[in-house]
Amino acid sequence: MADSMNDNPQDPAQQSLADMLVNLPAVRAGKRATALSRIHRRLIEPIETEQDNGDPRLAFQHTVFCQTSWPYRDPGDDVRLWQRTQGDVLLEVQAGRVAHPATRNTVEVGLPWGTKPRLILAHLNAEALRRGSPIIEVESSLTAFVKRIRGFDGGREIRAFKDQLSRLSAATVRLACFGGRRMFQINSQVVTAFELWSELDDRQRVLWPSTIQLSLDYFESLQQHAVPLHEVDLAALAHSAMALDLYAWLAQRLHRVSPNRPAFVPWAALKQQFGPDYGRMVDFKRFFSAALRQVLARYQAARIEADSHGLRLFNSPPPVKKQLVLLPPPSRT
Repeated sequence: MADSMNDNPQDPAQQSLADMLVNLPAVRAGKRATALSRIHRRLIEPIETEQDNGDPRLAFQHTVFCQTSWPYRDPGDDVRLWQRTQGDVLLEVQAGRVAHPATRNTVEVGLPWGTKPRLILAHLNAEALRRGSPIIEVESSLTAFVKRIRGFDGGREIRAFKDQLSRLSAATVRLACFGGRRMFQINSQVVTAFELWSELDDRQRVLWPSTIQLSLDYFESLQQHAVPLHEVDLAALAHSAMALDLYAWLAQRLHRVSPNRPAFVPWAALKQQFGPDYGRMVDFKRFFSAALRQVLARYQAARIEADSHGLRLFNSPPPVKKQLVLLPPPSRT
């Protein structure tokens, strides 16, 4: 793996991946320097165990969401519209409203944000492709998925995932592509129908879908443009929305780079795609470099060089190398 991120060995943000793995920091000041944090254990340990599994579990992301992304942080319930521009692509997400089954009135749900909608969508995509149907029963499958991803299935964690699933199910997505003076826009919802349940507590606002239906347009497009990812890699990177986005982007980008001509991406373009919320470039570089090292700890076949000008991408095999054949479930008749 090509890696020139060690131009300044004194700067932790510029350490090579090998140095990062050798010199992992302690979990807390005062503890032994050899102690590994929970995040570092997730980054390293599954690499050794997943190779023993002859059929590793896969997740999928649509190529559009490998190039654009959801909000990283909670924008607040008052924010109903969010935009992100990447090159000639504009993504706009509008928060939705749902009818509450207990009060029988509509209530507003916020925008999807953070790691959870990214993980949920990868899971829903995998379930839809595996079943060959846009209709997914999520109650039991989401609980099992959360347990695999997070290592536990506590009530608070499940509730947080279900809250983000409700936000994702109600959101409207607008995607615009620009070319010269022309523009092509798609208005859609990833989820077009869902069965909603409420949990009766003091707030009367705990909502989650138990069954959802992906929009037919999205499902048909997903069948043609799904990017396969290792679920264990998503689990290892589940602490960082930026790392999840970077992993998905590299998974769909590196194998398409010309073997004879590396692709160069300047820091300004990287900041526009992954860090427009960072005011200073130096702050973005620090967080991006940390996320990149974590991604490369999982995606070890990736060939990337970084310098003061940006990233140079070399043709690399995708994380999931084997050819995938997705078959619909057998007919009940």
